[in-house]
Amino acid sequence: MKKLFTNYNFEFNKSEKKILKTFCNQNLKQIQGDNKYFNEIKIFNSLIDKLNSDAETVKLTKEERTRLKYQLEENVKYLKKEMQKSWFLKKWLYKSMLIQYENIVDKHFSE
Repeated sequence: MKKLFTNYNFEFNKSEKKILKTFCNQNLKQIQGDNKYFNEIKIFNSLIDKLNSDAETVKLTKEERTRLKYQLEENVKYLKKEMQKSWFLKKWLYKSMLIQYENIVDKHFSE
C-alpha cells in the first residue's frame, strides 16, 4: 500500500550535513553557467542554504528531496562502477566516499 503522506523533515548529524553540503557544491560547480539547468541550480542553492542553517531538523520540499535522492543514488552507482574497474589505491580512496553516501541513502532516503 502506498503511503499518502511523506515526511520531508530530516535530522542530519554534523558529518552528514558536511558531506551533503560538499556534494551539493560539487553538483553546482558542474552545472553552473548552463541555462538549461536553471531549476537544478535553484534546488541545490536552496539545499545548501538549508544545510547551512543551525536548525536540527532540515525541512525539504518534495522536489528537493527527489533531486537529492536521485543524485546521491546515481553517485553511488558511479562510484561502484569506478571501483570495479580501478586498482587498489583508487578503490581505497573511493571506498570511504561510497560508504558515506550509501549510509546517507539507506538511513534517510530508503522507503
